[in-house]
Amino acid sequence: MSKIHITREHSLGLADARKLAFRWAEVARQHLAMKCVYEEGEEADLLHFDRPGAHGQLRVTASEFVLDAKLGLLLGAFRHRIQSEIVENLDRLLAHEDPHAAFDEAVARRAARKSAGSGKA
Repeated sequence: MSKIHITREHSLGLADARKLAFRWAEVARQHLAMKCVYEEGEEADLLHFDRPGAHGQLRVTASEFVLDAKLGLLLGAFRHRIQSEIVENLDRLLAHEDPHAAFDEAVARRAARKSAGSGKA
């Protein structure tokens, strides 16, 4: 089983970080078919996510996001690509960009690579 660990520091405070975590969960549900359960705490929140082949949690505090995920055998082969897309999406969220647009761009890039690799125009 492959593991992903990502930490991103921020200066948002817990209330605003929580809002971004809700947006991240919305994108995960809509675009990745993730089941997400959000637990609010006084000092930190936990967002648990799960789908076939992947599960983990996003820890949300007043000063950082910490994502830990485990990928099954099939998705584990794509760990580096998955990790880089998660990093890109978290960074876009922190830059207050639309997370749906970030996901749509990643899908378009992936389709372009696949098309270029197959020799189709």
